[in-house]
Amino acid sequence: MEVFNDIIQLKNSTVALGFFDGVHIGHQALINKVVKTAKLHNTKSVLITFKKSPAETFGKDVKYITNNKEKEFLISSFDVDYMIELSFNEDLMNMTALDYLKNVTNNLHPYTIITGFNHTFGKNKVGNPFFLKEQSSKLNYDYIEIPAIIHNNEIVSSTLIKKYLLNGDIENANQMLGHNFNISGEVIEGNKIGRTIGFPTANIIYPEHIVQIPFGVYRCNVNIQNKTYRGFLNYGIKPTIKETHKKPIAEVHIIDFNKDIYGENIEISILKKIRNEKKFSSIEELRQQINEDLKQC
Repeated sequence: MEVFNDIIQLKNSTVALGFFDGVHIGHQALINKVVKTAKLHNTKSVLITFKKSPAETFGKDVKYITNNKEKEFLISSFDVDYMIELSFNEDLMNMTALDYLKNVTNNLHPYTIITGFNHTFGKNKVGNPFFLKEQSSKLNYDYIEIPAIIHNNEIVSSTLIKKYLLNGDIENANQMLGHNFNISGEVIEGNKIGRTIGFPTANIIYPEHIVQIPFGVYRCNVNIQNKTYRGFLNYGIKPTIKETHKKPIAEVHIIDFNKDIYGENIEISILKKIRNEKKFSSIEELRQQINEDLKQC
């Protein structure tokens, strides 16, 4: 998959419009349809998205399910030909839905345009499935609307998945994602208390722009240099440990692993919440609880 930062020129294409945060099972249904339709009509499959949520342009503090690198990786696994990541700037913010659509049709010459049932675009969100159907005959393309995907009687959406993550319901979030929720970062030095009680940890700063899970202990997998290990993650402020300043940290104990990985980037796939973070009366009590946590990993 090739990635571009602006609309490219193509003689024909099949185009999907969307933001695709999380690349959840609803997005996956849309992407699969784009790839299948493109192959059917011998065209190139193109996804048009944005580097950042338009809401950030309006000053909102947006938290994402996936960063851009992970989003690109997930989308590339579906055999998409081209991904176009636009910067949502003032010009785009003030562009009418019709002008935006004509920019797509005049450059990509789509045989088909595909969106989700709730996709909007253009100034004041005038562009929507009804608008795309209305313009299809005028601008010479077919339009396909992907209906809502239902999971456990709920419509799958990035907003709902974020709600599950915020509540620590990792299992429901992962089911709706169709893959595991991940965080990643560079391993930094900690206070090394974990190794004194038999549970050394690799510590990373929780990514600032990723939706935050509640403080607690989680079962996880850890990817290091393309190899996966079992582990358990503690995310929080370590209330049992006396420190002068408490900043939230993600510290993961990697089972059956004892290599020095300071400075390396690791990816933590979060699988299930084990318990809330709590303050113990002693380090020994903490050690005993960690032994119990380990049994669930």
